[in-house]
Amino acid sequence: MDWLERLNQAINYMEENLSGEISYDHAAQIACCSTFHFQRMFSYIAGIPLGEYIRRRRMTEAAFDLQQNGLKVIDAALKYGYDSPTAFNRAFQGVHGVSPAGSRSEGVSLKAYPRISFKISIRGDAEMNYRIETKEAFRIVGVKRGYTSDVEDNFKKIPMFWQETHQAGIIPKLCALMDCPPFGVLGVCACMVGNEFDYFISVASDKPVPEGMDEYEVPANTWAIFECVGAMPKAIQELQTRIVSEWLPSSGYEYADAPDIEIYSEGDMSSPDYRSEVWLPVTKKK
Repeated sequence: MDWLERLNQAINYMEENLSGEISYDHAAQIACCSTFHFQRMFSYIAGIPLGEYIRRRRMTEAAFDLQQNGLKVIDAALKYGYDSPTAFNRAFQGVHGVSPAGSRSEGVSLKAYPRISFKISIRGDAEMNYRIETKEAFRIVGVKRGYTSDVEDNFKKIPMFWQETHQAGIIPKLCALMDCPPFGVLGVCACMVGNEFDYFISVASDKPVPEGMDEYEVPANTWAIFECVGAMPKAIQELQTRIVSEWLPSSGYEYADAPDIEIYSEGDMSSPDYRSEVWLPVTKKK
């Protein structure tokens, strides 16, 4: 329960600062995890990127201020952190479909996004097979691409990256570099800097880095390793969401400041019997 309580405390902090500056770093500190994992957890559980949630909440409050309190548009823009009425107008219309000035008209339809609150949902409709293992640091070699914390967007773009990598004939080249555990082709979400992170399609290797590829050292850590059975990418995306929203809150563990890892074995990835693994970096709750 502590994990969810801290997450809700982070929400309280953001709600109290909708008309001020909201620091993702500070919200993550309240939740006792890295900024990278806080944004990922929020998106998985809430089903919406953190930045979009904050924008919707601010525009909900702005609509109340404009309609009920008679706040001027320029004052509302400044109150909710926009440098110009133009930027505020764009954000407001993006949420409500009308201009800030138009929101004052009688009978106009507006949207309200209530504050979010997290609680455990005991489902138990499908088992999750996992094990806890501590691993030494290991080096990966492969190709990488940069992404932001928008989980929904990543669920579309990362599979496209895999498809492009397959079509370019890079996977066999990676397999030829594989010479140490964990064995398999790895998808590694390296930890975020700001609102961005690098995703590697790679293998564990001690061999020299070929031209056009990059290397990265995965730090020593303890991992919760989950078995995934099903066609890619749907099966692994659904499992990742369940791990964060169902397993983690009641597990006795919390996110560690280390990368998320996917391990793909040989076989037909479109098969309903295809097997892969998700490695979640964890540490025992204090």
